[in-house]
Amino acid sequence: MKSKTDSLLEFLDSSPCNFLAVDTIRRRLIGAGFEELNLADAWQLQAGKKYFTTKNDTAVFAFVVGSRPASETGFRIIAAHSDSPCFRIKPNAEMLREGVVSLNTEVYGGPILYTWFDRPLSLAGRVMLRGADALHPRSVLIDFERPLLVIPHLAIHFNREVNNGNKLSKQKDMIPVLALAEGVKEKGNMLVDAVAERLGVDRSEIIDFDLMVYNQQKAVRTGIRGELFMSGRIDDLSMAHAAIEAIVDGSGTECTRVAAIFDNEETGSGTKQGAASPVLKTILHRIDLSQGGNDLTFYQAIERTFMISADNAHATHPNYPEKYDPTNHPLMGGGPVIKINANCKYMTDAHSSAVFAELCREADVPVQYFVNHSDSAGGSTLGNILTSQIDIAGVDVGNPIWAMHSAMETGSAFDHECMVKVFTHFFS
Repeated sequence: MKSKTDSLLEFLDSSPCNFLAVDTIRRRLIGAGFEELNLADAWQLQAGKKYFTTKNDTAVFAFVVGSRPASETGFRIIAAHSDSPCFRIKPNAEMLREGVVSLNTEVYGGPILYTWFDRPLSLAGRVMLRGADALHPRSVLIDFERPLLVIPHLAIHFNREVNNGNKLSKQKDMIPVLALAEGVKEKGNMLVDAVAERLGVDRSEIIDFDLMVYNQQKAVRTGIRGELFMSGRIDDLSMAHAAIEAIVDGSGTECTRVAAIFDNEETGSGTKQGAASPVLKTILHRIDLSQGGNDLTFYQAIERTFMISADNAHATHPNYPEKYDPTNHPLMGGGPVIKINANCKYMTDAHSSAVFAELCREADVPVQYFVNHSDSAGGSTLGNILTSQIDIAGVDVGNPIWAMHSAMETGSAFDHECMVKVFTHFFS
């Protein structure tokens, strides 16, 4: 039987950007018997049935309707996100210079820039084609699935101090090369022509696109025993994978279970498909209404709800132990991590931490804690952003990884198996 880690590696390879991640999840859910719903339609939900819906092609919400009203049991929710730091292709992207065709890009999120140099890069995303009318363009997904681009680093001979610190310009240093310019007399339509050819459409049908640069290197196991794995986009697709596996495998019947995979966490969640929007609240309200509820019962359901906000944590780096809190520094291979911040960057409090710690104990899974070194500011994640929309109890957790936001991150197979196990227990 395939391990959850091996399943994760396949998921990472088939999910080079947020659009493809949600499409991969969509196919996984359909294969597991989930029915797809349209947010614009009226819903007729039945207890025990499995459903999912998507928002703007980059967020997906799967749920199993419980046999008891949510007002009595609350919802059990696991939230993660589909996006990762990368580079997005700008409009009018082609630049002809010094014998090559380059593509103008904009940085998405906060990548470790220098990890993107000298790697085989490709493009994936969404292309908008002409539809029935102006308000209804047709959306199709695209993945070139082969190396197309490279961001070449300047040779050390021209910057002898490169290993002593190298400040990078996003506009100058991080521009990828698409092709040699032989035969190209002026800025042309090489990229659009390549998109049209890949999709098998006439280029006049292409209106616009959301194209992301991604690291084309495949997910692999590493470590002498294969105990580690490396890939792009582990943050946060590993947690999205664990949430989806748990809702597929979970055996609970009474309580309504929800796996919510948002987009745009890396840029603040402030989109219609992000955690700062009302999209999850709207879906939960519709589920409650389908169970004969009303505004009052929905408020009761929210009061009884518990959410696990799942976003990766920082594993202690063996070369930089001084960067971590002296008593709360999670180790790779030590199990899931509860994330705590006194300034409420995470939603964790003593109550929610205790709930997750007990879930881990019941699932026979070890648990660790992460708190920032007091001299270092930390980032925030989905949990506290969601509570601006819905006043639910919850905890921020994640698996420890190295090199978060690198083009190649590293995680632990044991930790992933453990997280899937505790998530499945939460949904059972």
